[in-house]
Amino acid sequence: MASVQLGLGPEGEHITLTGDTQIIWKNRRVSLFLRDFLRATLGEDGTIAIPIEGQQIGPLLRKVEESLHRVGFEFGTSSELDKCVAQFRRAEEQFGEFSRRAKEIWANNVPTDEFREFSETLATRLTGRRLYALQLLAAYHLAFAQNAANFSAPGVGKTSIVYGAYTYLSNLPPDHPKYVNKLFVIGPLSSFGPWENEYRECFERSPRSSRLSGGVPPDIRKRILYSELDNYRNAELLLSSYQNVPYDLDDIRYFLTRPWNKVMVVLDEAHKIKNSSGGVWADSVLSLARFCSSRVVLTGTPAPNGYEDLFNLFRFIWPDRNVIQFHVQHLKDMSHNPFDPRIAQMTDNISPFFIRIRKSDLEISDPIEKDPTIVPMGSRQDRIYRFIEDKYIAYLTGKSNDAWAKDTLSKARLLRLMQAASNPALLRNPLDAALLDEEDGAPSALFIDDSSIINEIQAYATNEIPAKFVSALSLVKDILESHPSNKVVVWCIFVGNLFAFQSYLERNGIASKVLYGGTPTESDEMQTEIETREKIVEEFQQPTSTLRVVIANPFAVGESISLHNSCRNAIYLERNFNAAAFLQSKDRIHRYGLPKDAEVNYYYLLSHNSVDSVIHTRLLEKEAAMLRVMESREIPLISLNMESSDAAEDAEDVRAIIRDYVKRTSTDSSTR
Repeated sequence: MASVQLGLGPEGEHITLTGDTQIIWKNRRVSLFLRDFLRATLGEDGTIAIPIEGQQIGPLLRKVEESLHRVGFEFGTSSELDKCVAQFRRAEEQFGEFSRRAKEIWANNVPTDEFREFSETLATRLTGRRLYALQLLAAYHLAFAQNAANFSAPGVGKTSIVYGAYTYLSNLPPDHPKYVNKLFVIGPLSSFGPWENEYRECFERSPRSSRLSGGVPPDIRKRILYSELDNYRNAELLLSSYQNVPYDLDDIRYFLTRPWNKVMVVLDEAHKIKNSSGGVWADSVLSLARFCSSRVVLTGTPAPNGYEDLFNLFRFIWPDRNVIQFHVQHLKDMSHNPFDPRIAQMTDNISPFFIRIRKSDLEISDPIEKDPTIVPMGSRQDRIYRFIEDKYIAYLTGKSNDAWAKDTLSKARLLRLMQAASNPALLRNPLDAALLDEEDGAPSALFIDDSSIINEIQAYATNEIPAKFVSALSLVKDILESHPSNKVVVWCIFVGNLFAFQSYLERNGIASKVLYGGTPTESDEMQTEIETREKIVEEFQQPTSTLRVVIANPFAVGESISLHNSCRNAIYLERNFNAAAFLQSKDRIHRYGLPKDAEVNYYYLLSHNSVDSVIHTRLLEKEAAMLRVMESREIPLISLNMESSDAAEDAEDVRAIIRDYVKRTSTDSSTR
């Protein structure tokens, strides 16, 4: 009978098998398992080596022993291997106790003396911000766990919570194992300004910060990370975009591994690395995890498509531990079955390392949803819209549900219909590819062949003012005139309308500025005269500012930017079926920090007898479904609650458009 000795290889990087290894290697059943699943190799000296990297030695050794036991091979273990496994088991016991304590904290079972010390540190050091009870508990949880996620709903102050934990950890003695002295935030470009502004508010001083965005030349980014310039050497807050991490990867790794840098790395809007099948952003960020002193994940939508979206988040938080304990395919299966018993086990596995605050926990007043303003179209717009609607509905009714979801031309027709309902002048220009999620460009055709209608479209801007513009102007005037401190944000889906409406306001004596994807973000090297998002937001936020109207695009500035300090009114000139972007835009003015008696108002403009009413109804349905999830204490898995898969959502949206069209045209021909 074959007999082998299990040992530990040089540097502790392999489990080794010595002895009758040739017999084992010739056993097809065992060798296939060792080679294919455990990546084992047979050396020239007959030693079988199994790499340990990426695996925990205890479970790995158990797999080897079980494979040998099943075929009747005898084996023994070396004292070095026994010692290593014993250390592993002790570490597992310690991690189990650590996890239990972390879970207890979020259940509000905290050591009184430790929590008092934590609270006193924040009261002394975090001078500009007083965290409310749940924020304080969340910050304490993060400081204890050091590696954790915050899945709180948008607008609850996740940035303040991070600064609370950072305050405590950065005031520990430098030789303390949890000590940190720098923050490295990876997030969307729009988050840079809010992180710096929140720092000023929390600490009542400007941060020593550096931005590592695409607007900063690569050589300067390198010098920042290598601290070669005096004005960068003491930077405490560094901000990088997900797009830039792959380009700066080696330099960021160098920065994280310098012995005097103890860095808390924060992933803001961390769902951007959810691609568990691989991706440049995700792979680059995950490769940095082992070099961080502290790892923090922030997102209000951790599982927008399924539980598999959680996989990368917890790989980053605990790169050397499989805390989630399920493979990606298992998580996908669970996403499609809300009654899968494994969901409870998975949630329990990760519950020590995430916290979640609901928006209802903020105790701020509910916003006021104004009844939609129904806007009759002008005669020219009505004629254009009715012609296009007839043509496009006929096209859509001739296609299957599958085709709606997959056909770019169907999606393009829907966007053209929305443009016609808002401002027919938009029909002259190509569609924005981003609205179609198309990388190779978007179709520019109108899909109509009537020369008189085409001529109407070409001449529309000179012959008629869009009725929505007139209605929105009236609303803006009413809001601004009702109180001298009132301000308003106007949301537009189409970039063309941002500037068209701005020009219309200007002609009527109202100054405004535009925030969209083309508005530059600040960088350390940028010329001071360039108007950036941060400058516009700062000007808008000033109580004495003459800038009282901002026109914004939700896809570009729906995340991270906060307008609630100065603005309580939002007008929606137009919307599409994207409920997530819609909710994010609403959260810009309704979030933590509002006075309890603040009155937040939302106004909606709908063109009469148009696709607008279908969009409004569908958004109400989707918003209600999303809020049910967002207000739960569970992980907010959106896909099971609002058909978030593109195919299902697109199909139901189109069905709703067709039903509305049939109802209008069959019951009230006078509207045609």
